[in-house]
Amino acid sequence: MNAERLARDVRLMILDVDGVLTDGGLYYDESGCVLKRFNVQDGLAIKMAPQAGLEFAVITGLDSPAVRRRVTELGITHYHPGHHRKAPILRQISEQTGIPFSNMAYVGDDWVDAAPMSLVGLPIAVPNARPEILKLAVWTTRAMGGQGAVREAIDFVLRAQGKLEDMWQGWVRE
Repeated sequence: MNAERLARDVRLMILDVDGVLTDGGLYYDESGCVLKRFNVQDGLAIKMAPQAGLEFAVITGLDSPAVRRRVTELGITHYHPGHHRKAPILRQISEQTGIPFSNMAYVGDDWVDAAPMSLVGLPIAVPNARPEILKLAVWTTRAMGGQGAVREAIDFVLRAQGKLEDMWQGWVRE
């Protein structure tokens, strides 16, 4: 399958959190609260991409206040925490948005991402994903999760759609 051709049809990008939006590490503070590190370039791309018609959803196995806060800051309205079985949630998102699987991309890294990656038009993996997930991916980022992989995936989709250069020029001409 040609990843660039598939990217042209993407209207919704679904993201995993741990290992995709973060480096996959779980950091605990002295009171036992989990801390997460997010990449600012991923965040800027998520905030800017809706101007080009790209929507986002997050499906994650854990329910973390830090993730909830970051997702809210980024304006992602389709947030589904606490789901290890993600395909039913993906079906629900498709029904709610009217966006078919063929117009979705999913970025994942581990077994919990296998079912949704098998459903969407453009399955994407980060390079340190489990071997089984890398086999499911049509396209793999060069950046690791939490280190700009989401930005790279967004840029790939928008470049394939011929929208990335216009977005860049909007910053240059400011």
